[in-house]
Amino acid sequence: MRKTVRTILIIVFAGVFVFSAARFLLLRREYAADREVYDSAADQFTKPSAQDVNTGSQTAASWIDVSPGQTEPNNAPVPEEPAVPAVPIEVDFAKLTSLNSSVIGWIYCEGTVINYPVVYGVDNSYYLDHDYTGAACGSGAIFTDAQNIKGFVDSNIVVYGHHMSDMSMFAILDYWQKQDYYNEHPVMWLLTPEQDYRVEIFAAYEAQADSSTYTIFRGPGPQLDNYLRYAAEKSGISTRVTLDPDARYVLLSTCAYGNALARSVVHAKLVPVNSAGGRAFN
Repeated sequence: MRKTVRTILIIVFAGVFVFSAARFLLLRREYAADREVYDSAADQFTKPSAQDVNTGSQTAASWIDVSPGQTEPNNAPVPEEPAVPAVPIEVDFAKLTSLNSSVIGWIYCEGTVINYPVVYGVDNSYYLDHDYTGAACGSGAIFTDAQNIKGFVDSNIVVYGHHMSDMSMFAILDYWQKQDYYNEHPVMWLLTPEQDYRVEIFAAYEAQADSSTYTIFRGPGPQLDNYLRYAAEKSGISTRVTLDPDARYVLLSTCAYGNALARSVVHAKLVPVNSAGGRAFN
């Protein structure tokens, strides 16, 4: 009897092992296929920029306050003022939008995996499991909140991406919660057919999915001022970004492992530069 039970247990455990191994290999294959989709997109639709765009420079830290005066979010060392490069890539939006008219931009951060098209959907579900062309894809796409107006016109735009276990898509957003990583990557780029932006990061932290962090603001005002001040004070990093009450901002968001309701978020200011699609204006 014991021998029979032992044999059954061995068979069961072997079956579980084989199933788990097969599932693991299948996931790895799916991840590789998804990475190829986006690597191919970068190869097809982007190239190094030939333009030397004057993007200006970052200024000393000043944080929005609804009352007179300024406040700093913490006592962490503030990084040296970085040299701001020219727009690093050009994007062929004509070809890209011919595949999917919902493509509204391209987000890029030099030295990281972030190099993706940005899409707009009619809801916040479709692009969780469809790529930038609309094809089924487990990695989904980088997309803006459906409550935002299409394009980057609101004062605060929410942008989502999956936290993939192979560290693709937006998985590295939580890295910006470390000062050293921020110092190395203080700026991203958001390119659109109409206008390019330097994405100046000023806050990073963990939030709950149902928190006020996900508030969308159509325009400037005291509530937006309070929101930006809250984000800066909640963050654990120090920056030299000046928060302009009339500027536009993005909130980049992904899931945080260990808590189903937790999210890793990065707040950034959109600073227009003299180009669109990575190409300088005439």
